[in-house]
Amino acid sequence: MARILQLVLWFLVCGMVMVDATSQNFSAAAAGNGICRSVVEPLGYSCAEHKVTTKDGYILSMQRIASNSGGGSRKPVLLQHGLFMDGMTWLLLPPGQNLAFLLADNGYDVWIVHGRGTTSSRGHVSYAPDDRAYWDWSWDELAAQDLPATVDYIHDQTKQKLHFVGHSQGNLLALAAVSRGHLVNKLSSATLLCPVAYMHHMSSLLMRGSINLFFAEGFYWLKIKEFDPNGGPAQKFLEKMCKLPFVDCSNLMTALTGKNCCLKPSAMDSFLKYEPQPTSTKNLLHLSQMVRRGTIAMYDYDNEGQNVKRYGQPSPPVYDMTRIPKDLPLFLTYGGTDGITSDKDVQILLGSLKDHMGDKLVTQFIDNYAHADYVMADNVREKVYDPLLGFLKQY
Repeated sequence: MARILQLVLWFLVCGMVMVDATSQNFSAAAAGNGICRSVVEPLGYSCAEHKVTTKDGYILSMQRIASNSGGGSRKPVLLQHGLFMDGMTWLLLPPGQNLAFLLADNGYDVWIVHGRGTTSSRGHVSYAPDDRAYWDWSWDELAAQDLPATVDYIHDQTKQKLHFVGHSQGNLLALAAVSRGHLVNKLSSATLLCPVAYMHHMSSLLMRGSINLFFAEGFYWLKIKEFDPNGGPAQKFLEKMCKLPFVDCSNLMTALTGKNCCLKPSAMDSFLKYEPQPTSTKNLLHLSQMVRRGTIAMYDYDNEGQNVKRYGQPSPPVYDMTRIPKDLPLFLTYGGTDGITSDKDVQILLGSLKDHMGDKLVTQFIDNYAHADYVMADNVREKVYDPLLGFLKQY
């Protein structure tokens, strides 16, 4: 009975909202037709589809977007999505509001990437998504394999350094990579929208509750390697849970991400059309370890022998945030009502950056913003993206 309760609660957390079972079909259709052709080009922007293969064999989809009006610096910008999302993160809002099109309108060469396992990036040179080995990864591999492959590809295509812009878990990949000295010579700057880094003070009751009940571990032990919030079991559990008198399914986004100030129904409709996306159970387990321990470390196999075999030491190596290059321009913005990226955890990250060059670190705090506001709020252009554009123009 306890195991059943754990599974129910975990599905509740990761579903976030009551998701129509057809939502993934829209995303799959967009991927099958090409996001350029189905989403971007009808809105009047130039777009090209690209594929990049990581060293461990995953085939990632990317879109390269530019304004048809031409002009501008054509400096490349990589947009990296977060957990349970894909590259559609940057296209959920209409033209004039979403970051991808704003960057293109301002003359930037925009690259959107879709992480491994998402609808647009299900390919692998050896494995199929039905193979358990396909899902044997956490954000360690996203930082060590996906991000470098993507950055290298864009650098090779453009022969220029690029700006990185991430949301949520996407920032963790960049922080981990540059803290180990990787990619630094290919980046002009890094923008961190509600950065997931330290997570010990996460305030989301649903997320903390699921972690305290060891849900990711339960799935992993049951050999459920892929976690798909749109899967049939998740739908059934959510339907039952939402009928209980103490569960307010209209407010699950807030319960998970914090009280977002400025999400319009049209943005939520767009979200439900394309998101949420799958991830690996191992990735969820890794994030759970971080929340419990308050550290940023590699995946812990909870077995000294396995850790030694993988890392050459009994405990997983730590990503040292103080080793982030002090002259790398950073724009860091976070919200006061964010249930995932808490002010306390951001302050720990900023403490690690205390020796950063003063003119290379820009921080922004928005009192009434939460996690989803940074990609879906109706006023995000004025609040976040216009200051971001001003930052990028300096580099």
